[in-house]
Amino acid sequence: MGQGAEPRRVRAYDGELGAAVERAQGGDEAAFAVAYRIVQPGLLGYLRGIVGDDAEDVASDAWLEIARDLGRFRGDGAGFRGWSATIARHRALDHLRRQRVRPRATATEQDVLDLPGPSSTHDQALESISTGFALDLVRGLPRDQAEAVLLRVVVGLDGPSAARVLGKRPGAVRTAAYRGLKHLADQLGVAGVTDDGPRTLGESK
Repeated sequence: MGQGAEPRRVRAYDGELGAAVERAQGGDEAAFAVAYRIVQPGLLGYLRGIVGDDAEDVASDAWLEIARDLGRFRGDGAGFRGWSATIARHRALDHLRRQRVRPRATATEQDVLDLPGPSSTHDQALESISTGFALDLVRGLPRDQAEAVLLRVVVGLDGPSAARVLGKRPGAVRTAAYRGLKHLADQLGVAGVTDDGPRTLGESK
């Protein structure tokens, strides 16, 4: 996968995140706060795309579970983002089952869709519009496409990590993300989405 396929801003923090998680596992509360500050914006954006206005409550539940089970986590910074997204997704699905509502998205602050640079299709599709409008468009996608786009663009996961969160094959998630982003690009009149697109969004290997 090319360097531009995963959001560079998120990826740049993975080393710091991994070190913070390791210290937090040793009981360093300040290090846990560092990990929270790095992961929370993307996690909250993902949850807002699923449960809307209830995202903060669901995120709080997810972080309680993350803190409780932190000692069991094994992996690096990127792995921690995927692990925390999996926990958040389970809490979100539990919430939806309790509320018996369909997933919905709401307008959010700028930190929710702090998109990567202009090198890839999803950047071109979303960089020129407001965050709230972007999530409103994502809400109109089929559920599998919406979740794939949120995990790839908002949380910043690579294809295999997003697939693990969703419990699907990487190729299926890659295709869903590509179709979702192509649909968004078509809505916005953005050129440059070709049949080669899935490879720019998908698996590392």
